[in-house]
Amino acid sequence: MLSVVNADGTTANGSSLIDEIVREGARRMLAAALEAEVNAYIAELADQRDEKGHRLVVRNGYHQPRKVTTAAGAVEVKAPRVNDKRVDEATGERKRFSSAILPPWCRKSPKISEVLPLLYLHGLSSGDFVPALEQFLGSAAGLSPATVTRLTQQWQADHAAFMNRDLTEVDYVYVWADGIHLNVRLEEAKACVLVLIGVRADGSKELVALKGGYRESGESWADLMRDCARRGMRAPVLAVGDGALGFWKALAEVFPDTREQRCWVHKTANVLDSMPKSAQPGAKKAIQDIYNAEDLHHAEAAIKTFAQLYGAKFPKAVKKITDDQDQLLAFFNFPAEHWIHLRTTNPIESTFATVRLRTKVTRGAGSRTAALAMVFKLVESAQQRWRAVNAPHLVALVRAGARFERGQLIERPETRVA
Repeated sequence: MLSVVNADGTTANGSSLIDEIVREGARRMLAAALEAEVNAYIAELADQRDEKGHRLVVRNGYHQPRKVTTAAGAVEVKAPRVNDKRVDEATGERKRFSSAILPPWCRKSPKISEVLPLLYLHGLSSGDFVPALEQFLGSAAGLSPATVTRLTQQWQADHAAFMNRDLTEVDYVYVWADGIHLNVRLEEAKACVLVLIGVRADGSKELVALKGGYRESGESWADLMRDCARRGMRAPVLAVGDGALGFWKALAEVFPDTREQRCWVHKTANVLDSMPKSAQPGAKKAIQDIYNAEDLHHAEAAIKTFAQLYGAKFPKAVKKITDDQDQLLAFFNFPAEHWIHLRTTNPIESTFATVRLRTKVTRGAGSRTAALAMVFKLVESAQQRWRAVNAPHLVALVRAGARFERGQLIERPETRVA
């Protein structure tokens, strides 16, 4: 029930009225949802009866109340109980009703679990979780330092299991690679998180690997790529990354048949950095004309134009593009619908943008393994919101070796019967 409001606008327990209203609303909605779920389960099995004609599945009161920590705060829930007398013929055991809304083990919503690694990355120690979240959520239930410690250990185990999973049953047609500097519990200034994100044959994006290493170290990347190959990963058709990565040396060693695509965002920044500020706006527009070209032929013409305009004064800047021309224009040989995805490492950059901007160097105890586990859980959570590439049906054709010219599929000529 809602509490009486004091003169200062707070309730008897010190919380604000609006927080009480939100929590009470959440409690009532959750209770109604649980009732509806149980009623639907019983109605569906209403025809299941014993030899005396009595129903085998009926209501049986309520479970003991328990508090569940949600984004609206801690709410007390009394879940309906079901008496299911049916017996599983295979196992001989009684069948049990299990709520999909509120499983028996659930004490906090998945949203709260997302908050914990974010707070850890922000430098909040496990001992600070309780006072920080108690004020926000209205309860510290289930968020003790010991609970958080167990969670971080579980996240480390989840990350280890992820990095040891079998890859023989998945096929990544495209991959993006980048080394992300977060400066979070990675001990060494040059250390970073090596990230691989792939596109499966159905067009969906998926985290392939996430491991600590050194961005420009070929051996760090080779170790990661060899491990992926050992676990059954097929050679991607195209890999996208920054030209400064040691990734390319590793790719040539482990997956020599994979084509290379340099990231235009990184390349543009490198080119403009070698030019005076007065020339940068015009140069940037000329570079955009290259990767936004109608097709490969027009892109090659745009590179020639760029060289004519800036080659005399800024030969080093022009050379950065002309030396990598084939790798910069590789995406034009794939479906036009995929060009926007393949010309940059944006799928990685956009995922890590929030984390990179909002994290800071943490102090105190903490291990490299724990930090990587926190980053893994954040990416795992973000992955649920990733969208598939445009025209996902074309990804399987790319893997099958289909040819594309000007971004369009070239149909194979039919074999004529003499």
